[in-house]
Amino acid sequence: MLDTKDFNFFESQNSFDFKGFLLKIVGYWKWFVLSLIITFVYAYNVNIRKESIYGMESLIVVEDQNNPFFTSNTSLVFNWGGTSDKVQTIITTLKSRSHNEVVVDRLQYYIKYLKEGEYFYKDAYGEAPFYVEIDKTNGQLFGQLIKIKFISPSQYKLSVDFGEATSAKLMKYSDLSVTPVNVSGGEFSKVYKINESVDLPFLKLKVIIKPEAFDFTNQEYFIRFDDFNSTVAAYRGIDVSADAKALSVVRLQMEGPNKYRLVEYLNTTVDVLRKIQLESKNQFANNTIAFIDSTLREMEGQIKEAENELKEFRRGKNIFELEEEGGGGLLSARLSGYDVEKDAINRKIAYYNLLKNYLEKTTDYSKLPAPTVAGIDDPNVLGNVAKLIQLSAERANMSYSVKNKKMFSEFDVEMESIKKVLLENIASAKSALNLDASLINRNIAKAEGEASLLPENKQEHIKITRKYNLKDKIYSTFLEKRSEAEIVKAANISDINFLDPAKDVGGGLRGPKTSINYILAAMLGFLIPLLIVFVITLLDNSINTTDDIQKLTNIPLIGVIGKKNTDNNLSVFEKPKSPLAESFRAIRSSLQFMYKKQQKEGSKILMVTSSVSGEGKTFCSINLATVFALSDKKTVIVGLDLRKPRIFGDFNIDNITGVVNYLIGQKTIDEVIQKTHITNLDVIPSGPIPPNPSELLMSEAMGEMIAELKTKYDYIVLDTPPVGLVSDALELAHFCDATLYVTRQGYTKKGMLSVVNDKHKRGELHNISIVFNGFQNKAKYGYGYGYGYGYGYGAYGEAYHDEVQPKSGWRKILDKFKKNS
Repeated sequence: MLDTKDFNFFESQNSFDFKGFLLKIVGYWKWFVLSLIITFVYAYNVNIRKESIYGMESLIVVEDQNNPFFTSNTSLVFNWGGTSDKVQTIITTLKSRSHNEVVVDRLQYYIKYLKEGEYFYKDAYGEAPFYVEIDKTNGQLFGQLIKIKFISPSQYKLSVDFGEATSAKLMKYSDLSVTPVNVSGGEFSKVYKINESVDLPFLKLKVIIKPEAFDFTNQEYFIRFDDFNSTVAAYRGIDVSADAKALSVVRLQMEGPNKYRLVEYLNTTVDVLRKIQLESKNQFANNTIAFIDSTLREMEGQIKEAENELKEFRRGKNIFELEEEGGGGLLSARLSGYDVEKDAINRKIAYYNLLKNYLEKTTDYSKLPAPTVAGIDDPNVLGNVAKLIQLSAERANMSYSVKNKKMFSEFDVEMESIKKVLLENIASAKSALNLDASLINRNIAKAEGEASLLPENKQEHIKITRKYNLKDKIYSTFLEKRSEAEIVKAANISDINFLDPAKDVGGGLRGPKTSINYILAAMLGFLIPLLIVFVITLLDNSINTTDDIQKLTNIPLIGVIGKKNTDNNLSVFEKPKSPLAESFRAIRSSLQFMYKKQQKEGSKILMVTSSVSGEGKTFCSINLATVFALSDKKTVIVGLDLRKPRIFGDFNIDNITGVVNYLIGQKTIDEVIQKTHITNLDVIPSGPIPPNPSELLMSEAMGEMIAELKTKYDYIVLDTPPVGLVSDALELAHFCDATLYVTRQGYTKKGMLSVVNDKHKRGELHNISIVFNGFQNKAKYGYGYGYGYGYGYGAYGEAYHDEVQPKSGWRKILDKFKKNS
């Protein structure tokens, strides 16, 4: 009794034949080659249609450049922040919108210079022999290609193709406004001279030839005016980072299709930053100079007035008498000294009041003058005011680019803490100054009391002299401080220096990554057909190899039949030495061994059936009968497929009379037997199609016909209907000594074997063997080349072949692979 699991179709599907799958991949090698060709051609076309992308970089260093004029005696102190703060500020600034707007505007990178290539418009900036000069207050044609063709060294033709459009857009780069303009449509074309002003409703510019340009006649270029904000946004993508090992070194990197443009932008953005940074560094000095200048302008008139008053008073008088000891010369000098001290105190108090007012009522401290302009030398006040100005300037710059509210809040918290410290400094400083002011006022009152004892004219002289000396001393002090501020400003240098400016030294190619595209093409070219083959393998429910049969059933495989090599079904007769004929002889030998083992004597009856129509049942019946006949055995083929008769056509006989005529009693056995042109081989065709084929095959006449045939023939081959479709073959099984069940490679479904297994288990089919028909020795079926079977197919060697074909290189490799496996 056979184990049920041997016939379990579903369990047999759980194992995946990797070896067969690999061989099947080889069988579809043409698919892989075609797929690889397609993917590589596509990758090649993608690569040649992409612009080359280059990378440029520059290095800058951020340092604390100490001003050589900053000494312990210098009364002006300027500060732009520590190095650690500067690096982050510089990185933020270089990526900010406001900074890149300045750079783009200076370079006018919103004007694109293009040259038509085979697949795209190439960026011709730096290569073009000209540049355009525009008036930013006038609108320029926006987003439209403008062709410039040089027809001579002094003339060019300007062309614009508007197509069917009747309006266009103009951009005014002075305020970035966009306005519409009416155009006539079609192509506009006009010849202009070099340096001639182009004055059109949609275009106002000049084309200027570069001094180094030559031999540009008949060359064509294009210009295009792009959106300013979009251009700035593109350049904000500049890669700026601090060096991991040297934090004061900043690396700037950019990528793009034009190396000249990259180099110019990298160097210009640093130049603009240096200028901004130096201006910020000089902000303190500029504020002080501006404050002093405004003060000096006010005092010039006061000094002139005091000088004239003193001259007028002294006219006609004896100066020596007025300034002698008794005349109050020393007293006048003492009072003038007191006045200067009082003025210095008042200026300090006034600055503190100004500073307090700034702290309490404003948030922008970038315009504060230096405390030293009022003679304040308190290092706490000086340092905190400088830090407050720096933070205010940084916050103003960041407001254009940074949207991180947390960063702003950190600035605000730090500035608020500095403001609190300054307010405390102001309160304590003013208290001390008020005490000094009270003391100096007492000294002045005492000296003025002494002066009141002098004669009236001497008192008046002292009064006028005090006034003049005070104005002169203040003016001289401010002049000295202004000179000092100018020296400090002139001596200031930028904290940003180039370590390595951007420069095109060749190379720098970053893309396109052609090698990656080809690698991807190879992967896709292999994976796509691999996936298809895998899906085909999974979805393929046909029997393709002998292994499939052995996994699905324990019914023995008696032989493997190759693909038909003739136009008709008489392959053995027409090509008796072919491998196909040898495979049928091998099956004959196996059957004879089976009959011998069964001790079967006399006539042998063989039934040939299959699952469904088209599996080669008739083909196998004819050729098996032929090999029996060729071995001098009287053989007859009986066509019992009454519903679909076929067996007569290959022997050039008619189907007018046959089995049906005998079974219904119309004809005798001799009348239905027809001779063939093959010795010892007769055929009984099916005859006309009856309305009740099953009943005829089950009738007693059927047994009588078999009995009569056994007296006349050594071998009787019954060509029966498929067992998977009708039950006719099962009615004939008890007449047969052996049953051959025909399966066909790539045609018979695996599930059909479960039907045969069931019938075999129930005893409906006995002495059954399987024939594997239509075998093609190809890897696409999961079978390697040169696989030999013990059933005779290929086992007789090449001597039996009609033509010996030399093995190809592929075949030799696969043979070796098979042997090793």
